[in-house]
Amino acid sequence: MPIQEDTVFEALKKVIDPELFVNIVDLGLIYSVDILEANEVANVHVEMTMTSPACPAGPQLVQNSKDEIGKLEGVGEVDIQVVLSPPWSPDRMTEDAKDQLGIF
Repeated sequence: MPIQEDTVFEALKKVIDPELFVNIVDLGLIYSVDILEANEVANVHVEMTMTSPACPAGPQLVQNSKDEIGKLEGVGEVDIQVVLSPPWSPDRMTEDAKDQLGIF
């Protein structure tokens, strides 16, 4: 069965920002997920951002994202591209993330 975008997003919810203690999906750091089926495997390309351009947790978040997606059955290559445009803002967070951080 082909990998679904929702499955990738669920895997990415396991990646927690070590400074904010909220997952990167609810923080709104994931901009896009593209899945390319090729030879019985799915290659996954993710565009994500950071809460700030100089985010010290950036390399850790990228590696953890690759690791979690790579654990999914049927996934081949995982490519994570960090983009800074458009810049992240708290408006991208889910209501759950805002509640966790006490933002009303």
